[in-house]
Amino acid sequence: MGIVQLELFATLDLVAQGPGGPQEDTDGGFPFGGWQAPLVDEVSGAQVAAAYEGTDALLLGRRTHGVFSAYWPHQDGDFARLFNRVPKYVASRGAPDLSWAGSRQLGPDLPAAVRELRERHEKTVVVGSLDLVQTLLRERLVDRLDLWLHPITLGTGKTVFAGGAVPAVLELLAPPAAGPGGTVHLRYGLTDAVPGTGDMTAPDHGL
Repeated sequence: MGIVQLELFATLDLVAQGPGGPQEDTDGGFPFGGWQAPLVDEVSGAQVAAAYEGTDALLLGRRTHGVFSAYWPHQDGDFARLFNRVPKYVASRGAPDLSWAGSRQLGPDLPAAVRELRERHEKTVVVGSLDLVQTLLRERLVDRLDLWLHPITLGTGKTVFAGGAVPAVLELLAPPAAGPGGTVHLRYGLTDAVPGTGDMTAPDHGL
């Protein structure tokens, strides 16, 4: 069975809206579109490239698919070749434009459709698509999570866990890696465990 992997770029206050460009997502009058661009360095760029290795399908929300379909078919380079080549699955209740080659819309039962993608593809990658991310997290349909935390706060915008989060325990799959500008890459895997509780004043904690 394959995996579903999230690629998320967030600020320290976990804002993940519109990192790629000014017009990517302006919902709510978001004034910081493209906030990630000044913070990309050689280290984080290489980390992102490595994270996409082995990708054989993309899973996107309607808005992200629309932004990508207007941009990537007209670009060259490794990312453009990858995104244009692999199948693109769109999670939408509406009627998205599927003219980008390889695009297809998932059925109304999203959890069942994503489970089917796991059977069909070795590595399905979710980019952006924050509303979709909320659903996948609630349904525990995420196997791995790449999170890049950038050393800024914005104080406004859509956040990674805007819709809440189900209790879950994640395991760190690789040591945290920081670039020269302070961006930190964290890679987690979802486990079957549930969060535990304890008492920090217990003798073995020394408090």
